[in-house]
Amino acid sequence: MRCSYFDAERCRSCSWMGQPYAVQVATKEEHCRRLLGDRPDLLWSAPVTSAESGFRNKAKMVVTGSVDRPALGIVDPQGVGVDLRDCGLYPDGLHVTFPVLAEFVTRAAIQPYDIAGRTGELKYLLVTQSPDGELMVRFVLRSQESVARIRKHLPALRDALPMLRVVSVNLQPEHKAVLEGEREIVLTAEETLTMRLNGIDMHLRPQSFFQTNTDVAAALYRQARAWVDELAPSSLWDLYCGVGGFALHCADGSRDVTGIETSAEAITSAETSRREAALPRVGFQVGDATAFAVGADRAPDLVIVNPPRRGIGDELARWLEASSVRQVIYSSCNATSLARDLEAMPSLRPRRARLLDMFPQTTHYEVVTLLERAA
Repeated sequence: MRCSYFDAERCRSCSWMGQPYAVQVATKEEHCRRLLGDRPDLLWSAPVTSAESGFRNKAKMVVTGSVDRPALGIVDPQGVGVDLRDCGLYPDGLHVTFPVLAEFVTRAAIQPYDIAGRTGELKYLLVTQSPDGELMVRFVLRSQESVARIRKHLPALRDALPMLRVVSVNLQPEHKAVLEGEREIVLTAEETLTMRLNGIDMHLRPQSFFQTNTDVAAALYRQARAWVDELAPSSLWDLYCGVGGFALHCADGSRDVTGIETSAEAITSAETSRREAALPRVGFQVGDATAFAVGADRAPDLVIVNPPRRGIGDELARWLEASSVRQVIYSSCNATSLARDLEAMPSLRPRRARLLDMFPQTTHYEVVTLLERAA
């Protein structure tokens, strides 16, 4: 993949841009293999690759410039806005939204936020596309000053973007490098975007996390489900469950499934999906993964963990090591923290692993590992 922004040094976010894609994937897999160690009983499946471009289902656009000429993209190291509407990472369904949204900023007179001057209102535009092509748009604002104007002009925006389903305002009043604030104001009757993967409908609310590469996320869930179906546990936990991707894929009516996540918005999304799918043996709770595990009366047969980059941490790793859990499926975006966590769980040994290239053109990836307790 070639990128004019990268070649002109206007954006270097994709640090591996220009490297042959096969080399990128091989380098990532070698990195993961090295960190997990030379284990003769560890079987690596062929990597899951991605489209090299047009794979992102979400755009996080910093809004700079003026009301009359808003720029949607990033801020460079000098604090200057760089318009990235033609970024090749986005599919056509997102590309068509950018000029419409820029025109909407002008029509609704929403002043882009000036970082240096700490003036203005609109900090980010967050746009998500579902597998069916439907859209969610979120305006991250400093205050409610422009909410009434957004409401006023919303019908015109929906006319211009017929696939638009959810529109919301997120309030982030503080001047710091935090993407969004706690308060969300949903402006549409519909509050969730349906992410349909592998025949399963998952609901995504505005403040819920979803993997940014839809096709590779679908492959990740299929891999976990295949391992779970083979092992046939009677009970499992999905820790750091997000909107319930692993839990919903692994629920077949024969096992008890519990999902735990700190985000109340994500749990509301997961519960909506569970309810619509009529899965009485699946349940979701808001809570800290480690506190839930440590405080539980009994352990399940299998645990799925999908932690942030820092990993599951020493306390949860030590609990898993001492527990009766027979298998762990560990999905990681950072093999360094994965390897550190494995050191704290010596009796749970990696048996299978697979790299999934969730983020082409960058150093980032997902690696999923099946751990089984040594006899």
